Amino acid sequence: MLDHKDLWKIVKKNLKGSQPDHAYSTWFDPIVSIGLNDNTLLLELPNQFFYDWIQAHYIDIIEKAANDEHGDQLTIKYTVAPQNPLIDQQHQDDFQGQRDPSPARKPNKSLNESYTLVSFIEGAHNQFAKAAALNVGENPGQQSFNPLVIYGGVGMGKTHLLHAIGNSILEENPRKNIVCASSEKFTLDFISSIQKNKTIEFSKTYRNADVLLIDDIQFFQGKEQTQEQFFHTFNELFQSGKQIVLTADRYPGEMVGLQDRLLSRFKSGLAVDIQPPDYETRVAIVMEKAELNGLKLPYDIIELIGSHIKNNIRDLESTIIRLLAHSSLSNQEIDYNLAKKVIKERVGHISASEITVEEIIRKVSSLTNIKESDIVGQTRRAEIVEARQISIYLCRDMLGSSLASIGMHFSGRDHTTVLHACRVIEEKRKNNKRILGIITDIKNELSIVLS
Repeated sequence: MLDHKDLWKIVKKNLKGSQPDHAYSTWFDPIVSIGLNDNTLLLELPNQFFYDWIQAHYIDIIEKAANDEHGDQLTIKYTVAPQNPLIDQQHQDDFQGQRDPSPARKPNKSLNESYTLVSFIEGAHNQFAKAAALNVGENPGQQSFNPLVIYGGVGMGKTHLLHAIGNSILEENPRKNIVCASSEKFTLDFISSIQKNKTIEFSKTYRNADVLLIDDIQFFQGKEQTQEQFFHTFNELFQSGKQIVLTADRYPGEMVGLQDRLLSRFKSGLAVDIQPPDYETRVAIVMEKAELNGLKLPYDIIELIGSHIKNNIRDLESTIIRLLAHSSLSNQEIDYNLAKKVIKERVGHISASEITVEEIIRKVSSLTNIKESDIVGQTRRAEIVEARQISIYLCRDMLGSSLASIGMHFSGRDHTTVLHACRVIEEKRKNNKRILGIITDIKNELSIVLS
């Protein structure tokens, strides 16, 4: 009899022959067989979205393909990687002997195990925050990093770092009692303890923590009794040398509606911010998220997404998921045009001011094979001067920037040089198809969400 890996290998081969290429590569190829026991086949899916999509669209197809090959009636059950079973926890336990050995540390249900410091993509915008998280993960309770407050806008990776710190500490010391909760959960737990006359149990839950991780402390605003409880919890843990890590949407000193003594505690340790990711980091994040979702994207599509989805990391991941959904619903391969359509839906109509001089220079560099440093530099070779003049022209035409402002980006050139470049390219685009083509291509790519 075939073992589960060989069985699934044959089933996948049959599915590849019967399903469209894009559907197979997107939805079937990433599935991994975990075990076969008592005519029950356990399959592992990459994530929750993947599971929902399989359940809605392909559950019968998979079951039929597996049964056609196996002969006996098979039951298919699913789990989500790495260790988040969605179906029948007791049944999954039956397969433990067929899987890799479970980790030594006991899973902490309040932590997302996929949020680690290794999987957190570092860039200039979050370098300091990650360094602080690494330090806390290695030395929890260190006075100068306690409390650690990580702040920044929505979808910047604050929650990822919060959970990563907890996971890092547990890796080093599995016996640590780590309590991780959102501010809303802390509030609801407190209210519930009052209603059920269990305030002592509530206090023990949070005050017995070796490490306390609280997400989105700004939602304590205006909740006086909750703030009072959290103040005493904070004090007891802090005085016992326990590590406290908090996240917020802004610097603690800018919060309103929080007690002064709480704000004073929050500001007594280290506050680190996370800014929106730069272009290079966005591209790296898109590549990472695409890989995690089992999606192989051409680099031009990755670059397109990274250029236009700028606000936060969550939007980048959402765009990948939308691409997968569109591809399956419309029964088409993921290509450049589909990516443009999804980006338009995601960000809507943006203003030209959201395009930067740097992006224009980067696109000109890519199309002309002239280094960005040469375009903004002093070299006078004809092909470099032409690329520089095209860049200057597009900055003026697309951004409406002042001549002086543009000149500052190009090694401090004066306004007469900038104006001359604009006039030269304006004349060339009328008579030179190559120049017109370069300008049109760049405009189309940078303006796909402007129309």
